[in-house]
Amino acid sequence: MSEIQIHTIPILPFGMVNAFLLTSATGAVLVDTGLPGSERKIEKVLAAAGRSLADLRLIVVTHGHIDHAGCAARLRKITGAPVVLHEADLAYCQGKTPILRPSGFFGRLFKMTGVIERPFPAVEPDILLSGEQTLDLSAYGLAGDILPTPGHTPGSLSVLLEDGAVIAGDLAASGILLGGIAFKGWPKPPPFEEDTLQVARSLKILLSKGAKRFYLGHGGPLDAEVIERYAGKLAQTA
Repeated sequence: MSEIQIHTIPILPFGMVNAFLLTSATGAVLVDTGLPGSERKIEKVLAAAGRSLADLRLIVVTHGHIDHAGCAARLRKITGAPVVLHEADLAYCQGKTPILRPSGFFGRLFKMTGVIERPFPAVEPDILLSGEQTLDLSAYGLAGDILPTPGHTPGSLSVLLEDGAVIAGDLAASGILLGGIAFKGWPKPPPFEEDTLQVARSLKILLSKGAKRFYLGHGGPLDAEVIERYAGKLAQTA
């Protein structure tokens, strides 16, 4: 299968919020959709890659927070591309207020703004993964798999490509405040994290499956060695 290109979609500037476009000669897959109204930003990156919204073959929602799933319903409607998510985050994607456990001082302040708790258009998935079920991406033109990687939320997903690149949603973040901006080489928890020990386990599973470079929803990317040390610290302190 042909080489995969990873295109970062800046939903917010400076790496504060990222989505990703994965393209090969035979496929185009969107990983996360950003905040509501992000379709023009996604369309711009598609155009730079020589593609259009009509070329999308799959939309992956890594988890059910507004900055990752907020534009999914709109994109499904205008592209016709199927949406995949995990059943454990389905309620979040259909209006249930997410559990927000702040990981630190910024998370506590950020929670007070109510931004992550804002409602967004309900997502109707075409492919709903359950338990430890995975999805082979070869049918969509890419060499890789979608894997359940719970921890940040119960239904968090990651996309692990054959070459070791992984789009890991919010299993980790880097940078300052929300993420990005500066010091992006230093891993840290995202502002909210439901189960820190499970995050460490999910990161270690990805590493055991050959993950080499982690592309993140906030900040990043980070190499496997950095993530391995970070996962070890999480496991010790959880």
